[in-house]
Amino acid sequence: MANPDNYKAPAELNGLRTICLGLGGVALLAVAVGAYFNTEQAIRSWLLGFIFWGGICLGSVGVLMLQYLTGGAWGVVLRRVVEAGSRTLPLVIILFVPIALGVYFGKAYEWTHLPADDYSMVHRGAFMTSWFWILRSAIYFALFGGIVYLLNKWGQAQDKAGSVEDSRLLLERASRFSGPTMVIYCLIVTFAVVDWIMTLDPHWFSTIWGLLFVAGWALSTLSFSVVVLTYLMDKDPMNGVLGKKHFHDIGKLMLALTMVWAYFNFSQFLIIWSGNIPEETGWFLTRMKGGWAYIGVALILFHFAFPFLLLLKRDLKRQARLLSMLALFILFMRLVDMFYQIGPTPRVSGELEAGAFYISWMDVVAPIAVGGIWLWYFLGQLANRPVVPANDPYFEEAIAHGKGH
Repeated sequence: MANPDNYKAPAELNGLRTICLGLGGVALLAVAVGAYFNTEQAIRSWLLGFIFWGGICLGSVGVLMLQYLTGGAWGVVLRRVVEAGSRTLPLVIILFVPIALGVYFGKAYEWTHLPADDYSMVHRGAFMTSWFWILRSAIYFALFGGIVYLLNKWGQAQDKAGSVEDSRLLLERASRFSGPTMVIYCLIVTFAVVDWIMTLDPHWFSTIWGLLFVAGWALSTLSFSVVVLTYLMDKDPMNGVLGKKHFHDIGKLMLALTMVWAYFNFSQFLIIWSGNIPEETGWFLTRMKGGWAYIGVALILFHFAFPFLLLLKRDLKRQARLLSMLALFILFMRLVDMFYQIGPTPRVSGELEAGAFYISWMDVVAPIAVGGIWLWYFLGQLANRPVVPANDPYFEEAIAHGKGH
């Protein structure tokens, strides 16, 4: 069996952690000042950052289970990155606290101020109460936490396995666990994003909403992982592990998820538009006016068409640096997509009309604050364990696959 100590993360990560924490801390201070003058905007902007960076954490859980289910060399070299991403869950829970306080004190979500006889409040009953909303979120995090704990426990045990058979049994256990749990995971994500994002507009609903985020967060996670692996590929020990075929395989998954994201969005639009029910079409009508319309077109062109065409190129997917540049661009468009979901929703204060096009400076600063703190914690988790599962029974085959033609 291999010695996991030979696969420790490079020391350069410590310098990156310091930079991330510094940026995050300065941005956090700016958001705190902004919250004093406009609490609702600060919470909405914080929600934007939380959904984007927290989405990479929760997306890591899904990708971790996916690679156990499907196997393949890409999953072996990617596993420790997404494990580290999943272990940021305790921090993500802390980052959620301002949003929960915003709901408790009625500072962010319109439904916290709707009259009792409003039809959405009448039909949803206790579901639309602050205490139950917060309780449900606690349940979601508890369920995610159980999944993260078990998968990381087995991953760590594999590093300490004394024989190939012990390692194989741990891999088999994780794979069997991931099958039914993937279904549960998709259900938890669906309920969570309905509460956290869809209820920002309490009179609108979509039955495909959860799948949009399952696919979108998986795309964010794979794009983020490509950036991390590209940074590590020329440093010991990953310079002896990663090969162009690993990036090629991950690039193909990015292509697939780009198409799935577009398909789900188009399906949602087509079904709601053909149904022509005022309670449903209003969500799209709002986003087809003013500045929101330009963002919608930009998402079609640059979240789907542009990455889709580039990811069709085999050579690009095999060049790690080019693929990572595209991955960074996709991550930026994922943030724009989250802003497109959150920005036009009704506001509690009434300072802006529902659907008014407005970009606050906190919409830029809050994601930097959340991201800086999250990246600091993520890099610490990545450095705490070997960067590859060296005792995985398929590890040597995975290296050989990546170096092939």
